[in-house]
Amino acid sequence: MELNEIKGLGKKTEELLHKLKINGVVDLIEYYPYRFEYIVKSKIDELRQDDPIVIDGIIESIPNVYFFGKKNRMTFKLNIGRHLMNVSIFNRAFLKSKLSIGAEVTIIGKYDKMHNQIQASDIRMQKLEKEAIEPVYHVVSGITSKQLNHYIKLALPFVEIEDFIPEEYKQKYNLIEKKKAIHIIHDPIDKLELIPAIARMKYEELFMFMMKMNYLKQNKQLKKGIAKNFKGEKIDELIQSLPFVLTEDQVKCIEEIKIDLQSTKRMNRLVQGDVGSGKTIVAFIATYMNHLSGYQSVMMAPTEILATQHYENAKKVLEPFGVTVALLTGKIKTKEKKEIYKGIEEGQIHFIIGTHAVFTEDVIYKNVGLIITDEQHRFGVNQRSNLRNKGLAPDVLYMSATPIPRTYALTIYGDMDVTSIKTPPMDRKEIKTYLKNETEMKSVLEAMYQELKSHHQIYVVAPLIEESDKSDLENITSLEEKMNKAFGKLYKIGILHGKMRNEEKEEVMAKFQNNEIQILISTTVIEVGVDVKNATMIVIFDSFRFGLSALHQLRGRVGRSNLQSYCILISNRETERLEILTKTNDGFKISEEDFRLRGAGDIFGEKQSGDMVFKLSDIKKDFKILLKAKEDSEKFLEKIKKNSKENKWLKCIAEYTDLD
Repeated sequence: MELNEIKGLGKKTEELLHKLKINGVVDLIEYYPYRFEYIVKSKIDELRQDDPIVIDGIIESIPNVYFFGKKNRMTFKLNIGRHLMNVSIFNRAFLKSKLSIGAEVTIIGKYDKMHNQIQASDIRMQKLEKEAIEPVYHVVSGITSKQLNHYIKLALPFVEIEDFIPEEYKQKYNLIEKKKAIHIIHDPIDKLELIPAIARMKYEELFMFMMKMNYLKQNKQLKKGIAKNFKGEKIDELIQSLPFVLTEDQVKCIEEIKIDLQSTKRMNRLVQGDVGSGKTIVAFIATYMNHLSGYQSVMMAPTEILATQHYENAKKVLEPFGVTVALLTGKIKTKEKKEIYKGIEEGQIHFIIGTHAVFTEDVIYKNVGLIITDEQHRFGVNQRSNLRNKGLAPDVLYMSATPIPRTYALTIYGDMDVTSIKTPPMDRKEIKTYLKNETEMKSVLEAMYQELKSHHQIYVVAPLIEESDKSDLENITSLEEKMNKAFGKLYKIGILHGKMRNEEKEEVMAKFQNNEIQILISTTVIEVGVDVKNATMIVIFDSFRFGLSALHQLRGRVGRSNLQSYCILISNRETERLEILTKTNDGFKISEEDFRLRGAGDIFGEKQSGDMVFKLSDIKKDFKILLKAKEDSEKFLEKIKKNSKENKWLKCIAEYTDLD
């Protein structure tokens, strides 16, 4: 069955589904809800002002519609049994013809007790017979969650679903059949049947994930790499030339990388370290080891700003030792780019830094021996294939600025060796963190003014881009107004958010780096790793909205030099949880606490964890299932490896891992 064979699903809808990465019916039925809405009838006598309300009633008046610009507001009277209520709803004028007098409806919204009114958010065209549970999906403009659910339910009976849980484990855990579980998730009757259905699908997802991880781990020995040959005293010369002393953890990490590079096995190592712990210098030293062995190195960065920053730093450290460094970004002119391509192909350029552009077809390496990348851009199957087709098998070093507890790291990154850098550089002062409520804004503004007077710069963070009817949270626009009122006559203020074009974001960040902007108001798009040494304060509004690790990452935008830096968290809620940040700057302790309190989603951020993006599972919340899946997959993998290569599990794993 194809998508266009589903009744009522036209070409435009199919194009919208493609935007959600739904390209076939299997993608469609495996597109799961991100939450479930529990709809329970309200008892009007028990409701207070502004409480949520779900109530049945009969339409008692012809709806009136008022238009203002492109928006509209509809009002009508609703008979709820004992008395009439006024109902208003925005942008639903198209429902007017269906809302005839006498029609039975269910209204969902907010109760305005003072004015005997409901501000509706939804109108259901029938009475709610009982409590309901409804799946809610991530969608794009042009298709609603209800429509998506409708198409899924139409497709389900016609799709063949392959089950990847071995029979022995289905019996062991008394798991329901996969197709039934998927049906329940998309069309649940109640919570009682939903819980085992989700648990069953999570187990399969984590079982297959751990099968892949264990397969990779067991086959590491098969990954033949290049045994690098270099002199230790040359490395010591570079280390002694640095304007700072390496920490104990950095030295240990360098030794582990040295052993990896000299081995005939391909290095596949994750270096995870706290913000500002000095991972980048470790990567540069690894590059020098690789260079002394006669091979080129490549570093992938997530943005042009970060790539440029790495390039400038690499030149200072490596060029005095004969390493030629080049930068590859979209802003480089064609003529210069061609010269860089030529230098790479002929081996005159030894270290190439850039975004994913470093792996385009135009780039032909003479002998790349080391890839350095961020784990949110994990070295992919296509990139491995490109290099393997050129006869190259480089060592790979991943860097992560999001430290996670070792127990989780060894499970999640089971295919890698994991090194942690915990000790901060000796010249860094600990960031002083304060928790304030909104009534203390005067003291916050005074603290900001002291930093600005000292010619330092400040980040101001808001969780929203624009105002929302459903929220009183701070947003970029209102913060810009407040900051302009307080400091606009004396200092330059800039804004940065995810809805801006990449070029606009790059321009704003460049101005902040050059101190052309003194206060940068931003959402969480402030780039991890961007190094503005003069930024000494970050003020985070509505900080209760963020996980502890996310706040710690934001805090890491300051304290990038030997200047004393400050983080001010503004929140009227969850103060006990946020107090943890005022007591420690240790990212590992914070991530442990974040795992305990909120789960892995806050640590990895919005789908930033590469291979760690699951459809249903959450690493922290489902860690017990993960450990069980790990144990089961190890036993099962040993069992099936003795059988034919046509085994469906091995086939699935091989496609994923690209080890052939």
